[in-house]
Amino acid sequence: MVLNRKKLISLFVGNISNSVLHKILEKAVKGDIIRKYYAKEFLNSLEIAKKYRQKINPTDKGLPESSEMKEIIIKKVNNELKIRISKGYKNIDLNLVEDITNNILFKLNIIK
Repeated sequence: MVLNRKKLISLFVGNISNSVLHKILEKAVKGDIIRKYYAKEFLNSLEIAKKYRQKINPTDKGLPESSEMKEIIIKKVNNELKIRISKGYKNIDLNLVEDITNNILFKLNIIK
C-alpha cells in the first residue's frame, strides 16, 4: 500500500506526539511499573515514527515543513497534557514539551 506524503507526515506527527507525551509522563510518575509502561510506549511510538520518517523524502536532510510539524506536535502534546492534568495527573512539566520535541526531531533529521 502506497501512502501519499501528507498521510505519511500526518502519521509521523501523530507518533512523534505520542512519544513526546509518554516521555513527559514517564518523567512525571514515581511508580516503577507505570514508568516502565510509559518508557515502553515511548519506544514503540518512536520506532513507528522512524519507519514513517524513512518513507518521507528527503530522508537525509531536514524537511521544509519542519516548523509546521513542530508546532502541531507541541500543540497536540500540550492539549493532551492539560486534559490529563484536569483528570488529576500530578508532576507534569509542560515546559519539557518543546525541548523533548526538538531533541526527537533533530535525531530524526527533521530539523537541523
